[in-house]
Amino acid sequence: MACCGNCLGCRRCSEEESRTPEELTILGDIQDEEDEILPRKDYESLDYDRCVSEPYVEVLEGMDNKQAKKYEALRWMMVFWIGASVGLVGLFVDFFVRFFTKLKFSLVGYSVEECSEKGCLPLSLLELLAFNMTFVLIASLLVLIQPVAAGSGIPEIKSYLNGVKIPGIVRLRTFFCKAVGVVFSVAGGLFVGKEGPMIHSGAILGAGLPQLQSITFRRIKFNFPVFRSDRDKRDFVSAGAAAGVAAAFGAPIGGTLFSLEEGSSFWNQALTWKVLFCSMSATFTLNFFRSGINFNKWGSFQLPGLLNFGEFKCPDGDKKCHLWTAVDLAFFVLMGIVGGLLGALFNCMNKNLAKYRMRHIHPKAKFIRLIESLLVAMVTSLVVFAASMLLGECRDLYSPNSHNTTLPAGEDINSTIRHFFCTNKTYNDMATLFFNPQEAAIHQLFHQDGTFSPVTLSVFFLLYFLLACWTYGVSVPSGLFVPSLLCGAAFGRLVANILKVKLGMDIYAGTFALIGAAAFLGGVVRMTISLTVILIESTNEITYGLPIMITLMQVAKWTGDVFNKGIYDIHIELRGVPLLDWETEVEMDKLTASDIMEPNLTYVYPHTRVQSLVSILRTTIYHAFPVVTENRQNERDFIKGNILVSNNIHFKKSSIVSRASEQRRRCQSMKSYPSSELRNVCDEQAAVVEPAEEGEDLLQQMLDRRHMPYPNLYPDQSPSEEWTMEERFRPLTFHGLILRSQLVNLLMRGVCYAENQSSASQPRLTYAEMTEDYPRYPDIHDLDLTQLSPRMIVDVTPYMNPCPYTVSPSTRISQVFNLFRTMGLRHLPVVNAVGEMVGIITRHNLTHEFLLAKLRQHSITI
Repeated sequence: MACCGNCLGCRRCSEEESRTPEELTILGDIQDEEDEILPRKDYESLDYDRCVSEPYVEVLEGMDNKQAKKYEALRWMMVFWIGASVGLVGLFVDFFVRFFTKLKFSLVGYSVEECSEKGCLPLSLLELLAFNMTFVLIASLLVLIQPVAAGSGIPEIKSYLNGVKIPGIVRLRTFFCKAVGVVFSVAGGLFVGKEGPMIHSGAILGAGLPQLQSITFRRIKFNFPVFRSDRDKRDFVSAGAAAGVAAAFGAPIGGTLFSLEEGSSFWNQALTWKVLFCSMSATFTLNFFRSGINFNKWGSFQLPGLLNFGEFKCPDGDKKCHLWTAVDLAFFVLMGIVGGLLGALFNCMNKNLAKYRMRHIHPKAKFIRLIESLLVAMVTSLVVFAASMLLGECRDLYSPNSHNTTLPAGEDINSTIRHFFCTNKTYNDMATLFFNPQEAAIHQLFHQDGTFSPVTLSVFFLLYFLLACWTYGVSVPSGLFVPSLLCGAAFGRLVANILKVKLGMDIYAGTFALIGAAAFLGGVVRMTISLTVILIESTNEITYGLPIMITLMQVAKWTGDVFNKGIYDIHIELRGVPLLDWETEVEMDKLTASDIMEPNLTYVYPHTRVQSLVSILRTTIYHAFPVVTENRQNERDFIKGNILVSNNIHFKKSSIVSRASEQRRRCQSMKSYPSSELRNVCDEQAAVVEPAEEGEDLLQQMLDRRHMPYPNLYPDQSPSEEWTMEERFRPLTFHGLILRSQLVNLLMRGVCYAENQSSASQPRLTYAEMTEDYPRYPDIHDLDLTQLSPRMIVDVTPYMNPCPYTVSPSTRISQVFNLFRTMGLRHLPVVNAVGEMVGIITRHNLTHEFLLAKLRQHSITI
């Protein structure tokens, strides 16, 4: 864009160039092709707020203390089964990953030892390629069955706990593809971990087990009408996600903090106890079975999680050894800065790769994603094999000390070293890191007394960094924790080598490897409290609390936040998920609810004809509708002065044209109905209203006629040219909210009454009948319109929520945001001082991009 000639034009050009694509879209400006927004999807919000309708109140009134305690005991039982199930899933994943990995490395390792003398190393390479590409092919095929099973699943679960419904994220088919797929993606040698998919799998179990039903197996149904709401479901998902973290790292407290920090916007003490209990159940279930299988000692608890860092302890008798000192804190701070910078670079590169995939790979045929996964597997296998054979150095093998002699699986730490092309008393340091499972490589960096050469650590870090960045995002189930820990551990061990060998400092190398792992992982994911506790629980060493907290929470996160967001937030942003942060910026309080609300309302009356409801549901995509009446008495009794009347006109003015255009859309939709009576409805309607001329004094006309009564409107009457200016801007008294799913349910079940009858003759539905189809409610297009009588009337008042949270138009954004997020709302009506509906606020109106655009628009107006 060429800059204008004057200063004002230059300033306007610079403002437009500095705006994000989202802001340009909201403000209506044309955007360049370079700033084109990636394909977005309109996500739905969860209904965490309870609908206190008459059927729900009847359930409450019929429940005594004994029944309430029974339901609470049932809730605790479900929490336990969720945790135990997550532990068993972790056992399944760990067992088969170890089985396939051991089979692969034993066969290929034996082939390398044999071929190093016979000169047939290409045959060993072909064996490695065959294993890895076959496993990755299976994992990628499972993702093609259920695409949402790709990746770690943490961004999706974080969005779900934040209140956003993502299609298919907690389905049974997703669980199967995720749990089985991660086994083959890890065994296939990709630089991915199984910890992220464990969190996703735990969340799916939390969502599915309390329902006792599945969309995949629709014919299997149990009469279990409890826990059938988004509120209960999200609580169980929080518990399942925490159990996944606990099973992955053996960190139940860290799992509880993960659910609190990374997702759930609504939290209370009872939920804290349930989540912690679920995490403990998962940890001890996994610990019980793993310890019994690996050590053949049932009842001993020695293996708490899938990933355990082992015991950090100085050798017995070495009084000069120390894990860390106050002097080391200065180096830890520097490592945190470098870790934050490296994490920001990793996120930036992966973001560009994700954009490229979304633009050029995902829109194409599915087999293109399969080819990409196989390409990554092939390149990774070639790099691992070539680096292990050509770039490794032979290092002296130290005798194992008493503090680090065993791995979590009961193996000696020196049993995982590789001697490729080295004598028996030496080992190949590069092959020891590359030609082993990732957990074994982490233990080598944490606990191996033998040194790794600086060149080996540098090359290993660089290759692992690049390949892990490329791998995260391919169409396979993949986690990011273990690759990030391994990269950071190599970086920390490199720093320890420099300080110990080059500068002659007496330090504990394992501590620096741990701090490096924490610094890099913190720079990538930007988790603070939960990640600190997870690492402390994994090390089982409380003295590491201070250095990990300083490095991860203070330095690495702050450094990375200067450049970009965490990797999970970046992928959430790329998907266009309307995630709400913990709080808004201070400058957003310049705006009020009236500045960001949606004033063009589609509403229903308490008694509405079937034809109007069908028309509204067929021609709009809204998920909730205000229930209003036209009440002139409110204005006559409560309006004091001209300010409220003026504001009322301001709020209603923009909705006239939308009402007229909406009526035209409804008429066009009705003409396509199979019922001739519905087709002829539009012919009986009057012409739509035209907007008033600019010269008319709307306020004066309102004041002149403010005490005259409104005409008696039928529920299906539409705007007419015969209406006066006051009637066009009529105030709508707010009575409650009713959801789309509830309206469709009422129509499907024939809940209505005739004109010549009383509303008391309308059939009544129980709470169980209203929630029977949860979470897949019928769609309006599933309704058989030929069976409907369009002149029948539906009384929606028994089924609406008569007491939703509301705000006034003058409420500041910080108050609106805190109310919406902490209470887990989906819709927030804006009601003025006399009870009139003037607008509605949804999640999209509170996103950072929307608020920023409105703030700039507000500043320009001022």
